[in-house]
Amino acid sequence: MAARDEEKLKKLNEAEPQENVRTFSCDAADQASVEALFKAAGREIGSPDLVIFNAGAFVPGSILEIEPSDFERCWRVGCLGGFRVGQLAAKAMVENGGGTILFTGATASLRGSARFANLAVPKFGLRALAQSMALELGPQGVHVGHVIIDGQIGAERYRDLAAERCADALLAPDEIAEAFYQLHVQHRSAWTFELDLRPWTERF
Repeated sequence: MAARDEEKLKKLNEAEPQENVRTFSCDAADQASVEALFKAAGREIGSPDLVIFNAGAFVPGSILEIEPSDFERCWRVGCLGGFRVGQLAAKAMVENGGGTILFTGATASLRGSARFANLAVPKFGLRALAQSMALELGPQGVHVGHVIIDGQIGAERYRDLAAERCADALLAPDEIAEAFYQLHVQHRSAWTFELDLRPWTERF
């Protein structure tokens, strides 16, 4: 697991300990940081056969008010970061003869909404990157997928919402993880490129 704040990852793993978990510090918007991550993970774990990119930044605001610096930062984290991680993962996997690269998208990957330009633009770009990578890398044994998370994810802050209706309205983290895993183990004769995950209560 990698994130800008490695201490948060360590606390997460301490709260729900998992065997063989390693934590790393990485800023997806910084090329040197991403390169250092792959080198460190390579030394401690080995060459990757599955890489999931889930980084993102979002500052809501009217198109009349968005600061160019905020717009650029959101794009650098959510789209350029995906390119940097995806490229390094692809190089390792092509050399090894295969692997899986999965990118996490959102409702904003498919449509832009008012006050969501800072999210929609990088998510649109990330989806296009994933499509291009899937077409290029598939023949080389690398499965590239894009997973749209359409809805709110259930987390610690929602556990007090005991009503069944509230629980049904949230995506269960374990079920999301299972969907990602099933993409990873798919046979290449029936690879999925894009998967939509949403609660049954979510309109689409």
